Amino acid sequence: MELRWAKKLLLTGGVLLVPVFALVTSVVFWPGVLLKAYSWYMCLSQGVAVCYSHSASYRFCYSTRGTPGGATPTLLLLHGFSTSKEMWLSVIKYLPRNLHVVCLDMPGHEGTSRTGAEDYSIQGQARRVHQFVRSVGLDKSPFHLVGASMGGNVAGVYAGLYPADVCSLTLVCPAGLVYPTESSFIALVKELDLEKPIAPSKPIPLIPTSMQELEAMLKLCCYKSPKIPHQFLRGLLANRIPNNNFYREVFLAIIGEKSRHSLQQHLNLITAPLQVIWGKNDQILDVSGAAVIQKALPHCQVDLLDNCGHAIALERPRKFANIVLDFHNKAKKQA
Repeated sequence: MELRWAKKLLLTGGVLLVPVFALVTSVVFWPGVLLKAYSWYMCLSQGVAVCYSHSASYRFCYSTRGTPGGATPTLLLLHGFSTSKEMWLSVIKYLPRNLHVVCLDMPGHEGTSRTGAEDYSIQGQARRVHQFVRSVGLDKSPFHLVGASMGGNVAGVYAGLYPADVCSLTLVCPAGLVYPTESSFIALVKELDLEKPIAPSKPIPLIPTSMQELEAMLKLCCYKSPKIPHQFLRGLLANRIPNNNFYREVFLAIIGEKSRHSLQQHLNLITAPLQVIWGKNDQILDVSGAAVIQKALPHCQVDLLDNCGHAIALERPRKFANIVLDFHNKAKKQA
């Protein structure tokens, strides 16, 4: 009898050890898998579904929560360079569950199709976003468009090119302007000598190839370096490195002559109520850009955040969600 129970105990213990062993193995040897599992868990816990939409041969990947068609406009969020739709999970956490939210993987990023440089320019990305909007039926009623950094550049251009689609617009530390004050990042970019082809071996800011470069990138993006467990940092780097050639291609497209000042060139076309959010300590794109937008569009609402850098969704997700939601509701009432 005792031997039988001992066997059962060993068998049960063995079964329990399998997931524990798998977890430990993934943490040690495959930290990228661990990070993807964490993102999956965050989506699940927040009721966020990952979906795909196809338009001809092109595939869009996006996440969504809530039901479209209600009294409140949909919130469409566009992420920045070399990130993904998952960057918004920390913000969605603080948004009402009945609000229809859509987070798109930008062209070539994560689960969205990779094609070529013509789709990675700012206007090329705006055209693809418009294709996505039509493919999922978001063009049936105007939506609130939010874009951060590169996504802010795209969002501003989109609002200028397709004004009927956008009922309100939020630009978060947007790229694509002529900034009165040069940031640390712009100074680093100028050192690359953009008039000449950038050698593949030449390191590019925001495209880390080592833990040291990744930590330097996070320090550049944030007012205070985020306290991220070492294994998660390893996972982040492991997931990024296979995409670095693609990131270089996008980087060269968005800093090229056709895209570098795209937002600036389209400001006069923006007619939707506009909110500008910027971290006062942004080292990527200087906060002086907010004054450039305000000068061109005096009726815009400007929210500057103290003790905050470029990665506002990471550093101040609750504050960001609240001020976007306040503007969202105010714009809805004024419509």
